[in-house]
Amino acid sequence: MRPLYSVPLGVAAAGAACLAYSVGYEVRAFRLRRIEVPVLPHGAKPVRILQVSDIHMVTGQGKKQRWLKSLAGLRPDLVVNTGDNLSDPLGVPATLDALGPLMDFPGVYVFGSNDYYGPARKNPARYLQAMRSGVHGMNNPDGTGNRGISGAVHNPWEKLRDGFDAAGWLDLTNTRGRLTVNGLDMEFTGLDDPHIRRDRYAEVSGGPSADADLSLAVVHAPYLRVLDAFTADRYPLILAGHTHGGQLCIPFYGALVTNCDLDTRRVKGLSTHQAGGHRSYLHVSAGCGTNRYTPVRFACPPEATLLTLTPAPR
Repeated sequence: MRPLYSVPLGVAAAGAACLAYSVGYEVRAFRLRRIEVPVLPHGAKPVRILQVSDIHMVTGQGKKQRWLKSLAGLRPDLVVNTGDNLSDPLGVPATLDALGPLMDFPGVYVFGSNDYYGPARKNPARYLQAMRSGVHGMNNPDGTGNRGISGAVHNPWEKLRDGFDAAGWLDLTNTRGRLTVNGLDMEFTGLDDPHIRRDRYAEVSGGPSADADLSLAVVHAPYLRVLDAFTADRYPLILAGHTHGGQLCIPFYGALVTNCDLDTRRVKGLSTHQAGGHRSYLHVSAGCGTNRYTPVRFACPPEATLLTLTPAPR
């Protein structure tokens, strides 16, 4: 007969093994996903967009820096950075170094809450509390996830912005911008982070410009109010991050939370969104980092995505 203590010991051992795997291996098992999105005008050449998101850079993360640098070998037509680059007030130099080779290519960016504010220590039990309550996230009661705005540690995001701007990347913070990419006149409409209610859609509303070959929407956190607005305004593709793909997932089931009001079915990858009688493609990056105080991923490896835009079917 099996001793009574063997079952809990077995469960504990399995849990320890999973934790060791998620902390020691998967969190550094960087990978590239490739997808196609049919949104271009008829006859246009394909456009290759590299989306990087949720880097959450901490000084000393050499493997992450080297992997990000290596992505320049893809030679994308455009880089889209959907925010949360930092997880350490001292991480700006490492972030700019890691993204340096990618800044040789045209790019656009928005910021997330962790670019503005340093992370707070979090109780992992809050993840389980969110599951039980149905609240999609691990935030503080005020919804910031960064100690609350009033007591947050300031990150030197201005230096990050200056580095991106000096490379010619377009800052899409509650504004629009245009670039010529692979022969196409591309328009971009961006928002500041909805997760801390810095989005100001009224300042960019009105939909795509009639004279642009393609208009894309860019935002850090895919909150439904933002997705509804972009979709109702007829943007064909929305790019976002923030969710970490759920970060801790159940194999063959998927994510448990999204850290926003998006449903778990669309926590990462390509999907669609409908609002106002229109439909947009939505791509949510699972990102390539974690909060410095919760450096764990399970069944959700860190990633960047190469999106190949192709002509839409007639």
